[in-house]
Amino acid sequence: MVNVAKIETKEIPDDFLSKIRSYLSIEKVEDISRAYHFAEKSHEGQKRLSGEPFFEHPKQTAIFLADLKLDANTLSAALLHDVIEDCGVSYNELATEFGNDVATLVESVTKLTRTEIIAKETYLNKTDPNNFSAFDDIAQAETLRKMLMSMAEDIRVVLIKLADRLHNMRTISYLPEPRRMAISRETLDIFAPLAHRLGIWEIKWLLEDLSFQQLDPDTYKRISKRLNAKRVERESYILNVVNITRAELKASGIEAEVYGRPKHIYSIHRKLEQYRTQDKELVDIYDLFAIRVVLARIQDCYAAIGVIHSKWRPLSGQFDDYIASPKDNLYQSLHTAVVCEDSIPVEIQIRTSDMHEVAEYGVAAHWLYKEGGDQDIQFENKMSWVRKLLDWQRDADGAVEFVESFKTDIFQNQIHVYTPKGDVIELPVGATPLDFAYRIHTDIGHSCVGAKVNGKLVSLKYKLKNGDNINIMNTKATSGPSVDWLNESSGYISTTSARAKIRQFFNKQERQGNLERGKEIFQRQIKRLDIIVTSQESADLLKFQTDEDMFVALGDGTLTWAKFTNRINLNDAVQIKTTQAEMPKFSSGVEVLGVGDLLTSIARCCNPVLGDKILGFITRGRGVTIHRVNCSSIINEDEPERIVVVDWGETKPLSPVRIQVIGWDRVGLLLDVASTVSSEKINITDMSSESKEDDSVISFTVYVTGISQLNILYARLESITGIISVSRLSNLENFKKITT
Repeated sequence: MVNVAKIETKEIPDDFLSKIRSYLSIEKVEDISRAYHFAEKSHEGQKRLSGEPFFEHPKQTAIFLADLKLDANTLSAALLHDVIEDCGVSYNELATEFGNDVATLVESVTKLTRTEIIAKETYLNKTDPNNFSAFDDIAQAETLRKMLMSMAEDIRVVLIKLADRLHNMRTISYLPEPRRMAISRETLDIFAPLAHRLGIWEIKWLLEDLSFQQLDPDTYKRISKRLNAKRVERESYILNVVNITRAELKASGIEAEVYGRPKHIYSIHRKLEQYRTQDKELVDIYDLFAIRVVLARIQDCYAAIGVIHSKWRPLSGQFDDYIASPKDNLYQSLHTAVVCEDSIPVEIQIRTSDMHEVAEYGVAAHWLYKEGGDQDIQFENKMSWVRKLLDWQRDADGAVEFVESFKTDIFQNQIHVYTPKGDVIELPVGATPLDFAYRIHTDIGHSCVGAKVNGKLVSLKYKLKNGDNINIMNTKATSGPSVDWLNESSGYISTTSARAKIRQFFNKQERQGNLERGKEIFQRQIKRLDIIVTSQESADLLKFQTDEDMFVALGDGTLTWAKFTNRINLNDAVQIKTTQAEMPKFSSGVEVLGVGDLLTSIARCCNPVLGDKILGFITRGRGVTIHRVNCSSIINEDEPERIVVVDWGETKPLSPVRIQVIGWDRVGLLLDVASTVSSEKINITDMSSESKEDDSVISFTVYVTGISQLNILYARLESITGIISVSRLSNLENFKKITT
């Protein structure tokens, strides 16, 4: 433990000190100073990959949060946010030195970090350490869930995490490329949009540009170079527009602060992507030139818009009033685009100084814990979308859908529409009346039969527009949603959350049917492949709570048989294991448990393959032969003491399997069968054919790596024209019956 009493009381750096002294009391500055020196001492001797002292990271995190004017406890927690994880400092130690609030914040940030690490390790332990692509769904879902829970409890935790990620992105160049790509993708997909939803513009655009620079460096450099090439010309033009605007407003008796607003590179890239389909170039982006007008009062904002529109022609469809209808992230402004000097389009944002503070700092500007400030009584209502997200994540079916719902429903550009009572509802661009109905309540969506927008009947496929007033028409007689609504090409639904609710309705309605269908599939396929595994073993193997859940997944197609057979091959749950003793490795791919190095061979009577449950039989002079557990030779053995426990090793041996194919007797059938087997790159031997009435019976031996490959081969053989059945000959008696 670091003894704070013994820490040297030297001053903290001037840049940090000046920031916090500008808005915090002397006592609070002293609290932060103690946390600064405690963290500095705790991290003493630790280095980052860049070679700089590790403490530089928490220090920069806190400095950025000081720019947002966050409270003293948040800044202290930012300085201390790595001491539990990296320095072995306990919660109790922090609580004793800095109070429970700071200790709880640090512990919450630590838990959030550990969630990311565990998600990464869980993935990396199972796959190629250099391949981060498949990690996204798992890691992003876990990160999102934990961040949402943290936000619901105390949003300061997420503000610290955003500042932490910002500094990590600024120093990301020292990481290996695969990790840079994975972290940058997560930052662009999750952290930057989250900063946007929280209204913290400064963090949002910095995270976007830093991520984009890593993910697409060539495009980043190209846009940057083109912007720099005309920087002087562009700045001169903006300065001229600013001066004209300021003069026009002053002539109308309106005092305002007017200045140019830079456009960041990732935003320009997205505009270019959007405009590419319209054959437009960089010069055509109307908000590449932008100015901001900041005034004292709301009425001045509306007066200013009149002055600007009287001076320059406004562009059609480019006016938005976010003062009358604020965004969920607290943002308020008037937006317009006008044709200025030399016929160049310019975007103009008009707001009060209070609105400007919110626009730049988001929720931090309305902070509940501001020094000496009153609580914002509307804060909880304004942040209600966080709780909505927690509800929606419970509706999502798995990690992929959960992450997708955030990307489509929450992080895309939003429109604001109204209920008949005048409540504002935020939806992604492209949303329909059905999306609106499901956003209000699941039952309203299920019973929706029509919609009126601005008093007129519209199609349920109608794309809602900003400011629309929507009235949903419902009926009690409806049997529920239409299955056509789930068809993505139909255009009824655009939000993942609405689609998930509709799918849940049908899943519930069809569960019993899917259950019966899944049971039939399971029993038929197990018999077809002639393997031994119980339904509960399979459910445990595939991480289902019950075998009924597994049957339902099989019945509705969520679980494919190919996935099932892959797990049968790779997982130990269907193998016989009676000891944890260290096992020797054999070239045959079989390991004899509890004994020394013995010669092993595959028994021809049952031909087990990787994935079958097996036993060994000690022969006289030929080592151990490997049989399937249901082989008649093992079941009827008179000397059970010669039976030993064996298991498949880590190698994948080629195992012989005798297959019988029955089909219509036609010319070319034998050739089609042989060609199909060969196309799967599977060796084939001992092929024979005979006619029985109108059918042809073809028998042959193939050498496969396991159940999964055998299942794929079955599917390919069954797709041949005229094939009636494909089956596995499991013992020597059947083998003789067909070949003699």
